[in-house]
Amino acid sequence: MKRQLLASASLCAVATVFATAAAAQECPTVTVADPMGVAPGAYPQQYDLAEFQELASCALTFQENPEIGALNARITGNPAELPPVAERLPEEPLVVAPYTRIGVYGGVLDGLSNATEAGTSDLLSVRHVNLVRFSDDLQTIVPNVAKSWAWNEDFTELTFVLRRGHKWSDGAPFTAEDVAFWYNDVTMNQNLVEKPRDLWFAGGEPFTVEVVDETTVKFSMAAPKPGLLASFATDFAQPFLPKHFFGPFHPDVSPDADEKARALGFENGYELINFYYGASDWKDVPSPYLKDPAKIPSLPAAVAPTLESHITVEDTTEGRRVVANPYFHMVDTAGNQLPYFNEMAELYVNENEVRILKMVNGEIDYKSQSITLPDAPTLLDGQEAGGYVVDLRPQIASPTITFNLTDADEGKRALFGEKDWRLAMSTAINRDEINSVAYFDLGTPKQMLTFAPTPSFATEAQASFATEYDPDGAKAKLDGLGVVDKDGDGWRDLPDGSPLTLNIQFATQGVATAVIELVAQHWKDVGVNATIKEVTPDEYRAAQSANELSVHVWLHGAPIPVILGDPQPFIAPFGSYFFLRNGMLWAQYIDTDGKEGVEPPAWVGEWKDLVLSWQQHLPGTPESDEIGAKLIEAQLDQFIFIGLVEAPNPIYHSAKLENWETPKTWSYEYYRVYPYRPQQWSLAD
Repeated sequence: MKRQLLASASLCAVATVFATAAAAQECPTVTVADPMGVAPGAYPQQYDLAEFQELASCALTFQENPEIGALNARITGNPAELPPVAERLPEEPLVVAPYTRIGVYGGVLDGLSNATEAGTSDLLSVRHVNLVRFSDDLQTIVPNVAKSWAWNEDFTELTFVLRRGHKWSDGAPFTAEDVAFWYNDVTMNQNLVEKPRDLWFAGGEPFTVEVVDETTVKFSMAAPKPGLLASFATDFAQPFLPKHFFGPFHPDVSPDADEKARALGFENGYELINFYYGASDWKDVPSPYLKDPAKIPSLPAAVAPTLESHITVEDTTEGRRVVANPYFHMVDTAGNQLPYFNEMAELYVNENEVRILKMVNGEIDYKSQSITLPDAPTLLDGQEAGGYVVDLRPQIASPTITFNLTDADEGKRALFGEKDWRLAMSTAINRDEINSVAYFDLGTPKQMLTFAPTPSFATEAQASFATEYDPDGAKAKLDGLGVVDKDGDGWRDLPDGSPLTLNIQFATQGVATAVIELVAQHWKDVGVNATIKEVTPDEYRAAQSANELSVHVWLHGAPIPVILGDPQPFIAPFGSYFFLRNGMLWAQYIDTDGKEGVEPPAWVGEWKDLVLSWQQHLPGTPESDEIGAKLIEAQLDQFIFIGLVEAPNPIYHSAKLENWETPKTWSYEYYRVYPYRPQQWSLAD
């Protein structure tokens, strides 16, 4: 009864605000550039509806994209008739202030990516949503899908309040049940997710996710995890799945799930859910359009419903098209439902030269991922003719090298396990030459401390550890390890006399060609034979997952907010599928309780205990900094990552792209353009 009275009182208060607003004037078209006298809301550059109407003394009326009906007709499985826009929006939509102007509906945002599963985060970040996000200051966490949140005192309970009336892209209600279903029935179900990410645990234990009511969901944890909120603000994973869509095929939810799935040509319900890629954190595995288009007519829909700004309507080996979500939860300060642009056309191109040519020709509207500083001169020279702008922005991540500590070749495994080997190969690298040749002296040689960028609790000595160019010292260390030329062919061999060649596979998404060419030459200069081969990101990741790479090279970035949520850089295999994983067989041993893989040394467990302890403290506190410093000391004591040069990177956008805000960093770690509200981008005529 008390809860009902409170709810009634709350509804009355909202009704009063609406009644007051209804008698007021038309709303001012507030932008970031011109707030028009309207005070800021509780969070920068956005408002809840009632908050905006009260501050602006106005009543907001809603408008829709005039082409939304035609766009909806392209979404396979969606109802043909759309309700009015006011009924498609939540009761309290998120009101966002565009950066410079109220946008114009229409147009196609053209983009490039490497391929499905590889190098697509540019355009995924354009349409991405999560419960919360970082504002463009990269410090303030603000509401997005969630209307609000609250922590308990010791950061073991995080409660979210969702937007009443929020709907999936097919018009079905989005509720707290969809959050609980994602965690309890999918993420923690080994039939769907064999090994959940460390992100979804606290103190090594899984969360408890509880539905409080239709719009309230609570995460409870066995240990404090203040970084969980930041994880929701930065991670590609979305903590919700449409229960109305997948539930009928989930054996734990529906008793006839398998029967329904078999009627559609699947072995069981789990197979159907995986077919839709709904069980994956990463929403970019091949869709039914690619997996088996012939199945689509018999499926409930071609792709699973989404909360994102756009939904996939076409996916081939050449590219993908997505169209505006008719139920998207954001509006601008004039009441226009976002997004402004109708659709995105994503072309899959793996060849760097082809990508650069298309950018120089002005054929795309936005690109960040997979272009590197060595590409900048060509891109900068073509700006005026191509009708685009290139900004050089600081980069959080930097190219990092690791050796496979569980290499399939036992001779190499033994050698790579020697710290002196890793020290020798680090000091054999001439970082000043890399900075000059590849980065035009715009970078800074730095060691990789696992935390990246370098945190305040690291010392200058730690940041420069083993970065000095010392080829003679490197040769001496190699000699001391018995890595000498035993067969007289001019190249050093393994201590047992076996040939030693470092076959370096790399993808330009992870490191510029010029950088890896120089590293290989530096190693040759100290007598270690090294070859390089460019591969696609998918080829690289598949080989890494299969434990087939001896040398791993990729960008590594892990700012404090990221590691606060996800400790994987400090836990074997020391990275996710998308980054560096140089301890695969150690992780296999741990995951199988010693039945498979290779037993790790004691320090692997010590690292895990230390990072889980660090996660329990608020960043910036003495306790947090003390444990963080110990983590850096532990990393340098083992020295399993070799950093190179931290340098800026180009970000490209069309000159016709309005409401663009240049990102503060070139950053996958804050999920590309997600903090900069790309749903309010507009394409000028």
